[in-house]
Amino acid sequence: MSEFGNNESNLSNTNNEIVPAPNKYSVEEIEQYEEKTAGFWVRFWAFAIDSLLVSAIVGILVNPVFRLFGWSLNDSNWYAPITIISAIIYYAYFVLTTKIWNQTIGKMIFGLKVKRVNGEKLDWMTVLFREIVGRFINNTIKILYIIVAFMPKNKGLNDVIADTIVVHEKVYTKNKVIVQKKVDYETDQSISAT
Repeated sequence: MSEFGNNESNLSNTNNEIVPAPNKYSVEEIEQYEEKTAGFWVRFWAFAIDSLLVSAIVGILVNPVFRLFGWSLNDSNWYAPITIISAIIYYAYFVLTTKIWNQTIGKMIFGLKVKRVNGEKLDWMTVLFREIVGRFINNTIKILYIIVAFMPKNKGLNDVIADTIVVHEKVYTKNKVIVQKKVDYETDQSISAT
């Protein structure tokens, strides 16, 4: 008998038996609910209402004071007192309402809310970057407001800058997600989801 003949008799696996690999992946499709993101038009109308409110606040509080002292209301330079005061009120409105309520009055009317992507509460730095830096860039180059219609999850430039998202309150969408799980065939249990 040859040296290999003895070893062949000690093998326990026959040609008919299938032995799975010890660690493989299984793919599973699950349904997941996410908050529905706000699209371009609903955000546009909310912003239009907010702009009207800011204009009304400036018209009621600032314009009478300027008329009383005889100061110019028609100066359109960026450094004119009326422009500076109007800008302070404009940005303060967006910063304070977003920080306090996570939404402006226009967003309240349409049932929209600003949230951080990671789910944490809005902090001051996030709100300041979103409402001052992002809004300043958008107001300087107005065409940038359009990117909400084309970006994933309807993110605007200010959302990208501050890592936020605008969602509908209490409105959810159902999505199918493919989950890959590592399975240990020896114990026939799922180890972890990836």
